Amino acid sequence: MLTVLLVLAVAALAPGLGAQAAPPVSAYPSPGTATASRATQLSFRGVAAARLGTIRVRGSRSGSVSGRVRAHSDGKGASWIPARRFKPAERVRVTTRLRIRGARAGDFSFHVARAPERVTIQNRYLDPVDPGRLFAFRSRPDLQPAKVTVTPGAKPTAPGAVFITPKSKKDLKQAGPMIVDDAGQPYWFKPLPGITAATDFRAQTYRGKPVLTYWEGTSRQGIGVGDLVMLDQAYREIKRIRLPNGIRPDLHEFLITPQDTALLISYPVLRADLRAVGGAQDGLAVDSVIQEVDLRTGLVTFEWHALDHIRLDEAYNRPLGPGVPWDYVHANSVGLDADGDLLMSGRTTWAVYKIDRETGRIRWRLGGKRSSFRMGPGTAFAWQHDARRLPDGTISLFDNSAVPAVRKRSRALTLRLDMRKRRATLDSVFTHPKGLLSATQGNVQRLPNGNRLVGWGSQRRFTEHSPTGELLWDARVSIGFESYRAYRMPWVGLPRTAPTLAAAVAGAGMHVYASWNGATEVATWELLGGPGADALAPLLGAPRAGFETRLIAPARTAFVAVRARDAAGAVLGTSAPVAVK
Repeated sequence: MLTVLLVLAVAALAPGLGAQAAPPVSAYPSPGTATASRATQLSFRGVAAARLGTIRVRGSRSGSVSGRVRAHSDGKGASWIPARRFKPAERVRVTTRLRIRGARAGDFSFHVARAPERVTIQNRYLDPVDPGRLFAFRSRPDLQPAKVTVTPGAKPTAPGAVFITPKSKKDLKQAGPMIVDDAGQPYWFKPLPGITAATDFRAQTYRGKPVLTYWEGTSRQGIGVGDLVMLDQAYREIKRIRLPNGIRPDLHEFLITPQDTALLISYPVLRADLRAVGGAQDGLAVDSVIQEVDLRTGLVTFEWHALDHIRLDEAYNRPLGPGVPWDYVHANSVGLDADGDLLMSGRTTWAVYKIDRETGRIRWRLGGKRSSFRMGPGTAFAWQHDARRLPDGTISLFDNSAVPAVRKRSRALTLRLDMRKRRATLDSVFTHPKGLLSATQGNVQRLPNGNRLVGWGSQRRFTEHSPTGELLWDARVSIGFESYRAYRMPWVGLPRTAPTLAAAVAGAGMHVYASWNGATEVATWELLGGPGADALAPLLGAPRAGFETRLIAPARTAFVAVRARDAAGAVLGTSAPVAVK
């Protein structure tokens, strides 16, 4: 009885003791973060919103800051949203009754970064090349995407359409996301205004439904500022991510996880002491920030800053001079590892990092100056992109090996890691028969049948290879264009718009040109004609022959329309009637 009374007395004297037995909670910005955004929220994972308790926040310059709590959609966390922005360079103290990882007694602090008011990034990588051939369509003269040419002799490929983002290197022609078939003919193209471009365009799944996703914005020297866009099967915008924690998304990643969150990368430019690497005391460094966003609420559920975890001397480049932002890591991919942790590729550190998703700690490095693995013959890579864990346990990546060049050609690699011996060995290596060396961009996609789809980035090609490396399909966009990544994926497009047509008199007959931007299931086109807009009858049919199909009628009618049918003959859509002139 005395023992019980003593325990109760201790509990009464130490009300926080019970919290110590609770599961630990991860907080973002993490305890000790030195580079938080002024607009950051405080995110807590591992605790329901109702059990968050009192959160007290005080800035060394802002004073006491009030806020409100919003729950994450999965019920496993919540975000505390401050009522106003924090001050630059201040220390923010957070007091909780939670068991925070990396904190003492649930209390922790972080620092807010100093950011320049204005940053100019020169465009060093774009070549002054006049854009080459473009597609031209009579039925859609407003669409003029880059021409896609497929090398003759293609062999059977994996199923699915190809997703690319042609961008003119001179910013003079239409840029935007595009889906093409095996002949290089578009299924769908969305031209973006002005110098706006798209990257990382692909089909994904959100809340059990197929969606299209891509980054949209402007970029210079590999650093982008823009939004992440999601479209439904009718090509209607249903989501747009613009400013998670006050930071604009970069062009390199928009990956939806099985939990309906999105992984993304941002590149804020911050003030930093760069004297240790030959730079200025008050220099400019480009941070690589990984964020995970709850897509239903827009709240940040994870945040990680390279400047807090990767040393400046790990970079293979050096600061260029005062006033020039130094991109010392250049994270260009982030994805899920098999255990739920994250894999990140750092281009300028020549390394792949495994990041603990709960603590933010780097668990190991593959490659670079501080590799956790001995690199076996042929495994060393440089300036790489797109590191991914594959189902068989290997890691794929696109080894640019440039710029500057450290090899004569770029490679699509898969590496096998022996965790016990800490050794990396070469599993497979593919190169292009033309010996392509890609200065920038690129990706490798393992397809369900074992084939690889390789995007060659600045070399404007995308290829499919068999599991043994045989080249099955080779395509390229017009000279002067490039596509950051390329994917082959299944997609069914169901546009809400109607088919379009253009008609022209040809002797005693007429030529009718039919198209339907975004409709992937059209197998045949049917031409309708008659004396009036409300008196049309079927005249003839023709199989789909690319984005635009020409139907040749021997006799002229006053009005025409076109009707799209699928492979089973079902009607998919009918155009408005058009007068033949």
